[in-house]
Amino acid sequence: MDKNFPLYWKHYVLQSIYATLAVSIVLLVLKLQNAVVVASIGASAFIIFSMPNSISANPKNVLGGHMIGLICGSLFGLIPHPSFLIFNIVYALAVGITFFLMVTTDTEHPPAAGTALGIALTGFSPDVALALVTSVVILAAIHFFFKPYLKDLV
Repeated sequence: MDKNFPLYWKHYVLQSIYATLAVSIVLLVLKLQNAVVVASIGASAFIIFSMPNSISANPKNVLGGHMIGLICGSLFGLIPHPSFLIFNIVYALAVGITFFLMVTTDTEHPPAAGTALGIALTGFSPDVALALVTSVVILAAIHFFFKPYLKDLV
């Protein structure tokens, strides 16, 4: 058990509830076929609510990182992959280029690499793009307004 839990147990409980509510709101927007986005959004919610003072939780990073992941995933999803080797290279490059662009633009957000991979695998879809943008805007707004009430738990 975390040594700080007895002292800050209310923060642990409340921030877990906040994360649950935030993901519930996001899931109301998403459709089941947008499941590729759900995993990266869940990881984003974890960062935002467990490490609110982390650079990765910053709204600029959440929005910027996921937008880079969306663009890279969409572009790499267009590349034909007739063999298993090319399949691996294309999808690995989607993640690698997303990583490179996030660190060079100072928008590091690790779950966005998952966004890039998921979208490269499934291909671009306006529904998925809209769901992703809506989700990250909701999470970034929640972080912006709730940050003064959140404590780093990690």
